[in-house]
Amino acid sequence: MTDPSEGSAPQRRPQQRKQVLLRLDPSVYEALARWAGDELRSANAQIEFLLRKALADAGRLPKETGPLPRRGRPPGGSGPVAEP
Repeated sequence: MTDPSEGSAPQRRPQQRKQVLLRLDPSVYEALARWAGDELRSANAQIEFLLRKALADAGRLPKETGPLPRRGRPPGGSGPVAEP
């Protein structure tokens, strides 16, 4: 008996987010963390936002790049409403 996947296109796994070790000057990190807090983002999300913006501005953001993942609380109206 043959393997059903044999001869067919390779299965694509859902693309996972890459983990990257980043070393920053402590004062740069503190400034970034404050900026992220001002915009209600994590430091990690702020770094990704800034990198995507820089890539887009330079015309180097790949076309197949998906949107930034939405994190945090869902938009209003999706949860139970507290009664007064």
